[in-house]
Amino acid sequence: MINFNELDFEKNKDGLIPAIVQDDMTHRVLMLGYMSKGSLALSLESGFATFYSRSRQQLWTKGETSGNYLKIKTIDADCDGDTLLIRAEPTGPVCHKGTTSCFGSENSEGFIRKLAKTIEGRHINMPEGSYTTTLFNEGVAKIAQKVGEEAVETVIEALKGDKERLIYEISDLVYHLLVLMKNEKISISDIEEELYKRKK
Repeated sequence: MINFNELDFEKNKDGLIPAIVQDDMTHRVLMLGYMSKGSLALSLESGFATFYSRSRQQLWTKGETSGNYLKIKTIDADCDGDTLLIRAEPTGPVCHKGTTSCFGSENSEGFIRKLAKTIEGRHINMPEGSYTTTLFNEGVAKIAQKVGEEAVETVIEALKGDKERLIYEISDLVYHLLVLMKNEKISISDIEEELYKRKK
């Protein structure tokens, strides 16, 4: 746990220390805030991230007006004791603009999530000539069959030791899994949450 005596609140001459907030499950950086000794103490006491507003000159708990709190999991200081890293579980969008993070756009979460959104678009619009549309039209049995086929091909390539072919087959497997997930209304976040539960 944080040792107040090892923190340098006076380095910036304002009694504040920057605090980077990271999603404890996805590791995505969510926001940057500033903490005073008082806001850090309140954060530790309540279990919810509380910052010091430089514009309003007062303490504020993230989520007190929006309901989107940051439930603290861990707080660590950097090697110089002048920056904090807060691992937290957000209860909703963190940015005041309604996005998950204050950094980047919702499309900056990686290609697999972008692919999942493309698949979602196919599911909504069902464009003619799309392989994904064909899978959705054929239903869960066909989609599940394709997942099984790609899984078997992945195993075969793994046993052969051909890395390039293995990457190719894993990519096919991931794509078909995403189609299956969309068909069954399962999101990447659902899978992350399940894996996170197992980690704990």
